[in-house]
Amino acid sequence: MVINVEELGWDIRAVGELDHRLLKAPSVKLRSARTGERGDAIYCIDLRVTLPNANDYLSTTELHSLEHFLLEGFQRHLPENFVAVGVMGCQTGFYLIFLNEGRAGTISGVLENILTDLLTATRVPYQRIDQCGHYRNHDMERVRALARRLLQARSGWLEAI
Repeated sequence: MVINVEELGWDIRAVGELDHRLLKAPSVKLRSARTGERGDAIYCIDLRVTLPNANDYLSTTELHSLEHFLLEGFQRHLPENFVAVGVMGCQTGFYLIFLNEGRAGTISGVLENILTDLLTATRVPYQRIDQCGHYRNHDMERVRALARRLLQARSGWLEAI
């Protein structure tokens, strides 16, 4: 099965690995899409929070706290499709992996819901010592500020280049 990424709402020019000097942030872009032998599709989404190589890196605390919200939120909103969230080692964003769900509007809409819910949350999900390997490394105020910044840029999320 061939995946038509434009039908899914993605800008074909932004799909794949791109020159990081051209990327915009914050942005949500399709990094890869492939179909397995049995017809299932795997989508890797690049959630770029800050500009690469611009000395505006996310702290480990911001990355950690937002990772927990993304994990909990995508599991709750897309339980049949969400596979994983991975922190970018360059500290500029996340990789989001989905099974059989690659629509730009759906993923962006759920992300918006997660960030909106985060603004009124009282604690970081999975923050307890029995759930997190660095449970003290979370900060609600910093992750709220980050969520506000991302939500303010919502209209441009799909404009990665």
